[in-house]
Amino acid sequence: MEKAPKIRIVSKQLASGNHQVKFFVEDQAHPKYGYLLVSGNRAVGDVIQEIRDRMEMMERSRMDLNRFSFKSNWRDDHNFYLYSA
Repeated sequence: MEKAPKIRIVSKQLASGNHQVKFFVEDQAHPKYGYLLVSGNRAVGDVIQEIRDRMEMMERSRMDLNRFSFKSNWRDDHNFYLYSA
């Protein structure tokens, strides 16, 4: 079983009441960073778990060729952005 990379987060409250979370994935082979828009107050552990879940979903979708089909219900996630560092 692979060890999950460490995730550090920095949060900023927006005028709308939502939180913009900037996160850093500290992985030796593939460091990444990104942003997540979170509504309301949530525990740090919940936010980190949501980041992990969304990263996993992105990895699975990269291998799914049906996402380019108009028949599927694929949508871009405008509340989550992930970049290579």
